[in-house]
Amino acid sequence: MPTYKFKVAMSCGGCSGAVTRILQKTEGVQNFDVSLETQLVTVTTDTLSQDQVFEAVKKSGKPTEIVPS
Repeated sequence: MPTYKFKVAMSCGGCSGAVTRILQKTEGVQNFDVSLETQLVTVTTDTLSQDQVFEAVKKSGKPTEIVPS
């Protein structure tokens, strides 16, 4: 299963909570980790492309960028 990493500008627990809620509702996401401390979101999926996950994370309204693997 591919794992994708994203740098997300999160400044508080509400920010990381918004990303968490979106990923919990995104079909195809198998596992994820949202780290407020490192500003990294790691997502494992078996059906979604990196771009699809990127678009889902961007719905949080936070500046998001793909971290090259």
